[in-house]
Amino acid sequence: MPELPEVETVVRSVAPHLAGRRIVEARFDSRFVTPGNRKRLAGRLAGRTIESIQRRGKFIQVTLDQGVLTIHLGMTGSLRVSATADAPALTGVHTHGMFTLDATREPGVLLYIDPRQFGRIEWTPSVSPRVARLGPEPLEITLEEFVGRLRRRARVKALLLNQSFLAGVGNIYADESLFAAGIHPLAIAARLKPERAERLHCAIQEILRAAIASGGSSISDYVDALGERGWFQVEHRAYGREGEPCKVCGTPIKKILVAQRGTHFCPKCQRR
Repeated sequence: MPELPEVETVVRSVAPHLAGRRIVEARFDSRFVTPGNRKRLAGRLAGRTIESIQRRGKFIQVTLDQGVLTIHLGMTGSLRVSATADAPALTGVHTHGMFTLDATREPGVLLYIDPRQFGRIEWTPSVSPRVARLGPEPLEITLEEFVGRLRRRARVKALLLNQSFLAGVGNIYADESLFAAGIHPLAIAARLKPERAERLHCAIQEILRAAIASGGSSISDYVDALGERGWFQVEHRAYGREGEPCKVCGTPIKKILVAQRGTHFCPKCQRR
């Protein structure tokens, strides 16, 4: 699933093409991606002007002159820009949303592509309730607030995956941050000493910024709005490296299940 760095990369790649543009027409064909009355949704969007595009957690918020269009990419969703609505390399059975833009400049079309259809596109009069429930942004949260929010009797990996705790951190960057901080994923958050909590706060922010600078992690089919892959996956030191030697101590990376998610860590470098 695209996490904060991937979604931020998508927003940065698509925002210059969309800001100030008018949506001439919208079309949707998936009852999973756009549940409810799809014709009504398309009607609400026709003629609306895009004022801004921002990321909140793993969500993309498109602020219109009337209402907010919220997009979640799910597992395999992507936004792609195209000069025309019939570009053969992009359109096909997996294209489930199409936004035709005004003719003031290129590109002329924004496409939502999602093979597994786990993503979601919705319009709300103001901020989506799903977005309103999110916790603080990990790149903005202060150390003091972060330490205060850690005071929970929960496994630290599970807590990092909780979007009401922090918005945008997922499996990849939770594993990488815990490795960088030297903290075992099963450690109890409330028991972390202040210096370890500070290391984790610093690790989360440093890794997320580095991943954004690399365009995110292209583990499977993730690309940005221009079709470019990210490269941070080559920097991974824990995630996806089960059985491979730790890049610090040489101990094989181990994989366990935490909060129903595969979790990678070094049993020697990361302690409880």
